[in-house]
Amino acid sequence: MSRMLDLIRASALPSHQMMSASKGALRLPAEEMVEILVYLAEHNKIFGEQARLTLAAWEEASAKTIAADPQTAKEVLDYWLSPKNLRPALFPVLIGNPSAPMTKVAELASSLKGEWVDVILASPRVRNSRQTLTDLSLNKELSGAQSARVRQLLNGEPVVEAPALPPQALTAAMPSVISTADSAGPPAVIAHESLAQPILPEPQQSEIQDAETEVAVVAFLSEHAHEIAADPNKPFQPIGGIHEELPSEAEPKAAAAVASASPAQPAVTPRAAFPKKLVNPQDEQRGSVLQKIAKLDIKGRIQLAMKGTKEERSLLIRDGTKIVALAVLDSPKISDGEVEKFASQKNVLEAVLRAIPMKRRFAKNYAIVRNLVFNPRTPLDVSLGLMKNLLVQDLRHLSGNKEVAETVRKLALRMFKQKSESNSKK
Repeated sequence: MSRMLDLIRASALPSHQMMSASKGALRLPAEEMVEILVYLAEHNKIFGEQARLTLAAWEEASAKTIAADPQTAKEVLDYWLSPKNLRPALFPVLIGNPSAPMTKVAELASSLKGEWVDVILASPRVRNSRQTLTDLSLNKELSGAQSARVRQLLNGEPVVEAPALPPQALTAAMPSVISTADSAGPPAVIAHESLAQPILPEPQQSEIQDAETEVAVVAFLSEHAHEIAADPNKPFQPIGGIHEELPSEAEPKAAAAVASASPAQPAVTPRAAFPKKLVNPQDEQRGSVLQKIAKLDIKGRIQLAMKGTKEERSLLIRDGTKIVALAVLDSPKISDGEVEKFASQKNVLEAVLRAIPMKRRFAKNYAIVRNLVFNPRTPLDVSLGLMKNLLVQDLRHLSGNKEVAETVRKLALRMFKQKSESNSKK
């Protein structure tokens, strides 16, 4: 086992290096990098999803070399032989690897169908394994011809070879065992153009996304209908006040005063004195969005929170009306980057900070988890529950953070010492 994998197992790397590892961006030999990715995919809740995506898109030639190598780690072979991770281009190579467990191959033989079975039957290892052939004979998905070939092999009779199949045919034959992430991987893994699912034009994809958002809005409004009816016209009152969001009016008024006091000056002189404040498009846009939100009732703000822009969500997350702020987190359009920012804000409701880790997608994002624990406004029970996911270096920094509760600091220090001692013993 590599030193780097040892550090990852012990959670001894900083978060930015863990993220790099999950993206396959560490400067390591390919076989070592893949072994690390498999470990993260199988055992790490925070970075596992990204690691799975990276593995699914791993360059085909490199993946074949690793899959064919008898020295490849058993965990890697097991991962690629799992039904949810099968890749057509790797499948024949994996079956032919003498280190690939025949028990895994036998499991696949009893459940796969179509051209996948033809590939299994073409493997000399399978033909020499009576147990695997027996398992294959019990597969109810076999065609008549495949059943006959299995019986011939079990009886030691000569078998007429089936023509070799390209990986593309496998993809079309059994899409249910190919992961969604894998289908978005290298072009060589994707099914032949005539067999693949048609790619929707951009306008249709946009329409589908809008339809999904509309469904989410209707569901949210229905779920919170009682709360909305209790005070439907409650105005927008952001946590922390609204003054810092509005463009300053002091300078324009000062400019007007200068103009009236000095009529002999050219009309453009006052504007030149305050050029940035008078024509700042961001201020104008922010003010426009605030005016738009201020005119809406609760139902209107909920719909805007779920259908609107990033700018609108950044304001509505601070809405003092809880169901409006929570609607932002339910928006199908919201990004992880936005939630990372929300998790560190002190001018949001505690209900928002409590709701973020309740959503699995956000709970798997390390940056979000870290920001929540470091946010002094996060409820104590939430912070204490999330601390176990922090890396050693972040625990050390948290233990010295005077903004968070003393209970959090003490527990962070204890966990830091425990993990440090555990790492030193390895």
